[in-house]
Amino acid sequence: MRSVAGVQPKMLPVPPDMAGLRADAGIAKMLGLSRTQVAELIQSGSVSQNGQPVGKSDRLIDGALVEVLLIETRANIEVSAEDVASLKIVFQDEHIIVIDKPSGVVSHPSQGFLGPSVPGVLLARGIQLTTSGAQERQGIVQRLDVGTSGLMVLAKSEAAYSNLKQAFRDRVVKKTYHALVQGHPDPSAGTIDTPIARSTKHDYKFTISPDGKAAVTHYDTLEMLPAAALVQVGLETGRTHQIRVHFAHFRHPLVGDPLYGADPKLARALDLDRQWLHAKKLGFEHPISGEFVEFESDYPLDLEIALNRLREVNFRL
Repeated sequence: MRSVAGVQPKMLPVPPDMAGLRADAGIAKMLGLSRTQVAELIQSGSVSQNGQPVGKSDRLIDGALVEVLLIETRANIEVSAEDVASLKIVFQDEHIIVIDKPSGVVSHPSQGFLGPSVPGVLLARGIQLTTSGAQERQGIVQRLDVGTSGLMVLAKSEAAYSNLKQAFRDRVVKKTYHALVQGHPDPSAGTIDTPIARSTKHDYKFTISPDGKAAVTHYDTLEMLPAAALVQVGLETGRTHQIRVHFAHFRHPLVGDPLYGADPKLARALDLDRQWLHAKKLGFEHPISGEFVEFESDYPLDLEIALNRLREVNFRL
C-alpha cells in the first residue's frame, strides 16, 4: 500500500460476519462510505489486506487486517455534489431546520469520513446553524447513521439548541422508523430493552453488553413478506446503531446490513447496498413556541424498489 505523508491508515480487523464479502462492499460497510468511494481508494493503491494490495472484487478474509489510507478521491467530490441536491429541507424557521437526509451523508463531520456532512451541505446552501455545541457538532441535537435516510432536526438558534437537547435527554421527542428485518419477528410486536456498548473487538461496531448504556426499542410488525418483515420502530433512547444492534441480537438483522449479520444474498437480490432503515416520522414540541409539530418522510427510491421486489408474488431468494 502506498503512503501519504501525515496520513495514518485506518486499521480494520475483518469480523466473521464480513468474511467472504467483496472488498469494495465489505470495506464500504465498515467505513460508512459508498462502494464507488472505496473502489477508487482500492484503484489508487490505498487498501491492503494482511499487507497485500486488494482488488475490488477480492474477498475479505476472516480475521485479516485491512488497512485503508483515507485520501480525497474524485468520487468524494462527485458524491458530495449529488448529495447536496438530494438533501431535502422539510421545514425551517429562524430557530430550527428539519431535513430529509439521504443515505451517504454523515450527520456531522467526523475523523475518517471523507464524504459530505449535513452541516456542510446546509452551509453550501447558505444556511447557518447555531454555534452551540462542540465545534464539529454545532447545531446537531440528534444523529442518523451515514447509511440511514430520513428526518433530522437541527438547531439554528442557541435557545433552540438548548431546548431540543433537553427534549432528547428527557425522551419526549417522538422518533418513528421503518425497518425491513430478516425473518418474521415472534412476537410480532414488543420491546427490546438491552444495554448497548462499543465492541471491544471492532471499534466501528456496537454490541449488547451489561456494561453498556440503557437502550429501549419498541417495534410493531406492519407487513409480513417473503424472507422478511416490515416493522415500525419507536425509540426511547438514541444509542449509536441501536436499531441495528437490537434486531441483530433478536436474530432478525436489518436487510442489507452484513455488518450485523444480514444475508448478503438477500441484499443482492433486492439490489440494496445499505441497511433498509428510514427515519419515517419525527414529532416534538417546537423549542420556542411550544407547539407540537410532526413531520413525515417518504421512502427513498432504493428502499421503495427493494420493498416492492419482496412484495412480488414470484419473489424467490
